[in-house]
Order: sequence, then C-alpha cells, then structure tokens
Amino acid sequence: MSASPRRGTRLPDALKRRLRLPVIAAPMLRVSGPDLVIAACRAGVIGAFPTANARSVDELDQWLVRIGAALDRAALPPCCPNLIIRQPRFRDDLACLVRHRVEMVITSVGSPAAAVGPLHDVGALVFADIASVRHAEKAIEAGADGLILLTAGAGGQTGWANPFAFVRAVRAMFDGPVVLAGGVSDGASLRAAQVLGCDLAYMGTRFIATSESLAASRYKEMLVTSTLDDVMTTKAFTGLDANMLRPSIVAAGLDPARLDEEVSVERAKQMHGGGSGNDRPRRWTDIWSAGHSVSGVDSIVDVSALVARLAIEYEAAGKAG
Repeated sequence: MSASPRRGTRLPDALKRRLRLPVIAAPMLRVSGPDLVIAACRAGVIGAFPTANARSVDELDQWLVRIGAALDRAALPPCCPNLIIRQPRFRDDLACLVRHRVEMVITSVGSPAAAVGPLHDVGALVFADIASVRHAEKAIEAGADGLILLTAGAGGQTGWANPFAFVRAVRAMFDGPVVLAGGVSDGASLRAAQVLGCDLAYMGTRFIATSESLAASRYKEMLVTSTLDDVMTTKAFTGLDANMLRPSIVAAGLDPARLDEEVSVERAKQMHGGGSGNDRPRRWTDIWSAGHSVSGVDSIVDVSALVARLAIEYEAAGKAG
C-alpha cells in the first residue's frame, strides 16, 4: 500500500539559494574527507562524507571543527555528514553531529527512525538513502525530510531500479526533496534529473578523480582510463550488490569471472574487510568502486575546475531545452 503524498516540502529556499549547482558530492568510503568537502562547498555544491571515514569519534569532532571553520555557513552550501545506521559507532557519531548542530545529514544502511528525532531537535534536515519503493514508504513514515534514490549505475553499494521508473514512483507518493544517485556524469544529465522530478543529484565517481579526494593516485588514474564497460556488479566483496572496477579486481590478482557471488555480508567482511592477519585484497582499498558515469571521467582536476565545467554544461543543456 502506498504512503500518503507529502506536500509542500521541496528543497528549502535557504538552502537552494546557496547552491551554484543542484549537486551533492556523494559521501564515499575512503575517498571523502575534509579537503574534498571544503572544496565542494566552496565551489557551490553540497559536500558530503561518511562519518565512518573518521577513525574515531574524536577525529570526527576534529573534522567538523575544521570544516566549520573553513566555511561561511550563511553563504555557502552545507557540509553533509553521512551517518551509517548499522555500524557500531552510530549513537556516538549521532551525538557528535547533534553537538555540532549540523545542517543536513544523510542516513544509510538502515531506517533513519533513530536519527530523525535528535537531528530535527537541532534543526537538521535528514535525507535517507533508499533502494526501493518500500524503503521510501518506511523513510517517509520515519519522518525523513528528503529521499536519496539509489538507482542502477551508482558506484559502490548500488541499487537495481531504473532511475526513470524509480523517480516517478516515488514522486507519486512524496513531494519532498528527491535526490537521484546513479549515472549522473555531467551537466546535461544533471539537468535531465531535474526534468525528471529531482531536486538534487549525487555525483560521486567524478569527484573521486579530483586532487582533493583521499583516493590513491592509481585509483584516480584508473578512473580516467576506464569506461562503463569496466564496471561490474558483484556481491563478492560486500555480500551486497556493489559496482566495482574490473581492472582493480584483475590488478589484485583475482579473476572477475570466478568471484563468490553467494558470500554473506559477514563472510565478505572477514575476507575483504582488511582485518588483522588477512592478506586478501581489501575492499575500497585494493578493490575500487565506480559508477556507470566513469565514462565521463577524462582527467584528474581540482574540484573548483570540475564544478565550473559542470556549470557550463548545465547552462548549455538548459538553453538547448
């Protein structure tokens, strides 16, 4: 049964007017850090990062202090931490975000219900990652302010749904902010996402290949030389569907055709999570992810140059329309 439509809660004007482009530089494990977030916000897009990228709650606190000191909160887009619900530090990380009175939070891997109340109490917007219509219904019921639609083609943990069908299905039940995640590679596809009914779009893969990202130089160079055909969906490294770069799997000494696609989440963590005494290739560190938008990566640039290029493409697409 569909949830009742929610009306009149599209992207707040106070946030919209601070954006140069309707983009979130997606939160990426082992890639998004303070330098990338600060550069993204200064360039005019929302900078996001997984709280798990900080090695401890103390380091997370330090990151938020550093980011806050570097940004004019009244004039620039917000920093947006990504709170992973099903992880041991969830409550401590949540408490840290509440102390800093963050403006916007993305929740993922679980219902946002436990985070919504405390974050709303400090005025934060809560955007929930979803991968199905049922996920959307649950997030709306939990009080999420916005929905991030994880579609086929997203890098890392990926969705399965066609973006056209998924956005329209969600729009039939929800009039709040919607973010498209998966396959947005340039200004033209960003403009198309808005026509489809989205208020914002995730861009991840393009931001990996920037000088400010935490990604290894070999990773960035592989993105430049790869195309959509080099991306494969596999459960072998996480136990869940994830889009990974085939050349990185080969470089790690593995045969992409002989991966264990029946592995459990826990077993995948034991095998490829980088635990003590484990000499197998590590996910995110040795085995790298990318989305279908990798075909749009043709160079390694500063974030400011990337956003400037996207803005030119976005304006050209608007005029063509």
